Amino acid sequence: MNLRIALIPLEGGDPFEVAKEMVVVGRQEECELRLDHKSVSKAHCVLVKTDGLLVLRDLGSTNGTRVNGTRVRRAALLPNDKVSFANCHFQVHIGPRELPIADANERTIGVDGHNGLLDGDDSDEEPSLGIQRNELPDVYPDDSPKKKRKR
Repeated sequence: MNLRIALIPLEGGDPFEVAKEMVVVGRQEECELRLDHKSVSKAHCVLVKTDGLLVLRDLGSTNGTRVNGTRVRRAALLPNDKVSFANCHFQVHIGPRELPIADANERTIGVDGHNGLLDGDDSDEEPSLGIQRNELPDVYPDDSPKKKRKR
């Protein structure tokens, strides 16, 4: 199946088609996805298409990269995931090339980042891709202050 992979800006605007196998996201002119915002690092992160998945790797950005609200070093992005490059927010679209891309503001995304459909859901609204979430261990530890142990 020929998949269309795109990032849809949550603040409105045209979707960014991820056409190349590797896309650098950042503030520099050389970046394939250039985000002209002071919170975005010059070379913020890289997106790699592999086997129908979109894999993200943060490049040591100052303000971080988040997937569904969790700061990550790297992650596999799934359809309808919310990804944030510092203060720039997008929804991930992965689907058949022949289907149009829905506006991110027209979809409802649940708290868990899913569109409300479960594998095996008989709803006619949107076909299930049968993808299971596999959480990667490469998330940042909890940022809450830790109590120091006495030795």
